Amino acid sequence: MPVVRPVALPLNRPIRLAVLLSGGGTTLTNLLEHKVAGQLDAEVPLVIASRANCGGVTKAQAAGLDCRVISRKDFEETSTFSTAVFDACRDAEVDLVVLAGYLSLLEIPEDFALRVMNIHPALIPAFCGAGYYGGNVHEAVLARGAKVSGCTVHFSDNIYDNGPIILQRPVPVLDDDTPQTLAARVFEAEREAYPEAIRLFAAGRLEVDGRRVRILPAADALDSPA
Repeated sequence: MPVVRPVALPLNRPIRLAVLLSGGGTTLTNLLEHKVAGQLDAEVPLVIASRANCGGVTKAQAAGLDCRVISRKDFEETSTFSTAVFDACRDAEVDLVVLAGYLSLLEIPEDFALRVMNIHPALIPAFCGAGYYGGNVHEAVLARGAKVSGCTVHFSDNIYDNGPIILQRPVPVLDDDTPQTLAARVFEAEREAYPEAIRLFAAGRLEVDGRRVRILPAADALDSPA
């Protein structure tokens, strides 16, 4: 497979994000906090929720963001559901789709290949795949007796937690951890890792070679690939 840069050259403008969520919206809040602090040069022209009654909808509306509910149950096929989602992303002219606790499987079209990013609350390939989400992940880590957990930012493909890994951040698992205390520690790592991965994407510093992602030095990102 050819080596690919998802962004050939630095954007040199705010990156336009579509944030897809299914839960409380903590990742959306984190990204907005980084934006306000000047740590993430981004715009969020679109938020898509998979259900109307999740906390993320309330947070998006409170922030004055365009928030749409596109529910999987309203579509017979994954393909038609995915088309609706990505049509909305195209209309909003987003550069990157950011999955933020989004639980619905998507079929990613060719024009969004390596333009959909996800964060998983464990160190892939451990404790990932179908059924490993939210508290289920941390319960499984503790049940297995793992000594280290963490988070993984990766590009998404059409299989849960399968795409090329961009960043991983480990955290220790303590003897007295509960799923809740471990989740809180992992989320602190997520808070920094996700904005960092988005910044690297926008700066043109990610190069994908099969399933491997290289982070290029800033100077190299100024040279367009042949």
